[in-house]
Amino acid sequence: MSVVHPSPTGLQPILKPQAHHAPGNFITKYIFSTDHKIIAIQFLFTTLLMLIVGGALALAVRWQLAFPWESMPIVGPWLFSAEGGQISPEFYTMLFTMHATVMIFLVIIPILAGTFGNLLIPLMIGADDMAFPKLNMLSYWFMWPAIVCFGMSFTYSGGPAAGWTSYPILADLAQAAPGSGTAQTFWLLGVTFIGFSSMMGSINYMTTIINMRAPGMTFFRLPMTIWGLFITAILQAFALPVLTAGGFMQVTDRLLGTCFFYPSGLVINNAAPTVGGGQPLLWQHLFWFYSHPAVYIMLLPVMGMVSDMLSCMCRKPLFGYKPMIFSMSAIASLGFIVWGHHMYTSGMNPAVGMAFMVATMMIALPSAVKTFNWTATIWGGKVQFNTVTLNCIGFLSMFIVGGLSGIFMAAVPVDVYFHDTYFIVAHFHYVLFGATLFGVFGALHFWFPKMFGRLMNEKLGKTHFVLTFIGANGTFFPMHFLGMQGMPRRYADPYLHGYLEHLLPMNQFMTISAIVMGLAQILLFINIFYSMFFGPKAGRNPWHATTLEWTAPSPPPHGNFDEPPIVFHGPNEYAVQNGDRDFLMQTEQECEPPVSKTPDAENQTDNADTDNEQESSS
Repeated sequence: MSVVHPSPTGLQPILKPQAHHAPGNFITKYIFSTDHKIIAIQFLFTTLLMLIVGGALALAVRWQLAFPWESMPIVGPWLFSAEGGQISPEFYTMLFTMHATVMIFLVIIPILAGTFGNLLIPLMIGADDMAFPKLNMLSYWFMWPAIVCFGMSFTYSGGPAAGWTSYPILADLAQAAPGSGTAQTFWLLGVTFIGFSSMMGSINYMTTIINMRAPGMTFFRLPMTIWGLFITAILQAFALPVLTAGGFMQVTDRLLGTCFFYPSGLVINNAAPTVGGGQPLLWQHLFWFYSHPAVYIMLLPVMGMVSDMLSCMCRKPLFGYKPMIFSMSAIASLGFIVWGHHMYTSGMNPAVGMAFMVATMMIALPSAVKTFNWTATIWGGKVQFNTVTLNCIGFLSMFIVGGLSGIFMAAVPVDVYFHDTYFIVAHFHYVLFGATLFGVFGALHFWFPKMFGRLMNEKLGKTHFVLTFIGANGTFFPMHFLGMQGMPRRYADPYLHGYLEHLLPMNQFMTISAIVMGLAQILLFINIFYSMFFGPKAGRNPWHATTLEWTAPSPPPHGNFDEPPIVFHGPNEYAVQNGDRDFLMQTEQECEPPVSKTPDAENQTDNADTDNEQESSS
């Protein structure tokens, strides 16, 4: 059955399916659920668990660089008893390989596309669920074979050791290094499962956004969050097949004797010469054709969410709504033609390098449009200095630093010097950790009431932000200086080179900062789990926001809305006179006239406003 709704344009009725009934038993409701909100929560808790794992691996890397060849406290004698509690060089290569793998493939991408994509897309476009609920369920459960494969790789020769980029020859031949055997095969299988998971999600997101928008929800009435997720889904759909194909080719090289990526006559570790005539650089082209758009897969959803959060917290319409959409589209389009800037030192033709350099620098233009638009949104607004706002400003500041350092590496002559130094590490940590995770922290606070019906604790949230912000900058900003002095990446003991010995104290300071940042995440976990059960109850719209998800109950039932919404406005109608409010919901057809107040009524309204402010601040 369907319900006929009058079209806001007056042209024709629009059909929308009725909400279906919730599944009855525990297994189908909470384990193998097809409800997008339950799947979002599953993604959230899984990625938070993986955040602990990835952070622990990072702290182990920092320990080795700050205190090389010293026994790790507590876990060292247990994990590395054969080495006297020290991290071996072979295990160090596994640490940075799996740290990057876990943080990129099991934390950042799934928490953005999996958690917030699942939660927000149907709610913000006025749909009752995803277009393909069972495919949505599979997109989550395909993560677990990947987690198992990555976990299995730890049990073989200490784990994979080719870096998260999996470059041949090191990753292609089992005899190349201690971590190049079975562990590397499991790593490739894990990445393949993650690719299937992301592809299922991207198909679902595109179909849902295109076909299941509420009556009146035109594309230029979509919130910026949906635009970010929509463009991200397009990026995944076009880029992921290339990486998946490359992964299959590398697996067949390892298991079936093909030779896509290694040349003939190659002798490694006294093994027999290889046969065939493959090209190691072919993998780099395939890998970076996906992995540079993957940078924007990890950024565009956050850009959209920060746009909506800043508009709400500054009580102003987003500055330049359409230019923001066009700039996000331009970033995504340019992201497909700049992969070669990762390969300047691989023997690239200077003319080709010039083309990649110009295209890379052009990305700074739409990025600058977004940065100035966010700044203009804040300027002159009634800024509410809560945890959401602080994390959004943290995102903006970290994104600016990371973006500016990226301009250096876009230039061929500068990148030749900086390539494979800690300047590169500083850049992508500012963009992918600093910018992305601060946006995620803000989004978690902002949409937590919609997920669980309760508000998170503001004092814990602000303390977590301050400690994380200080720790992140103390950890990553000095990496620029390390890179300028030529400190290479991926060395277990760079101080073997005499010209780097004086950098040890700086690495020790960075490690202490990383420990502070890691311990600060304990506050985040306490805040999440405490607020789920004991946080102040939130109404439908605790932030006085305008988009459709705030018209649904908190948390929404199966089917989301009490009645199918109809949209009349864009997503950021703030700073308007609407009765006693300064905002206009997307479902409201017109503003209410201001309420004329008698002295008694004015006192009652002021008291009610004070109560509402106290409830929101709590």
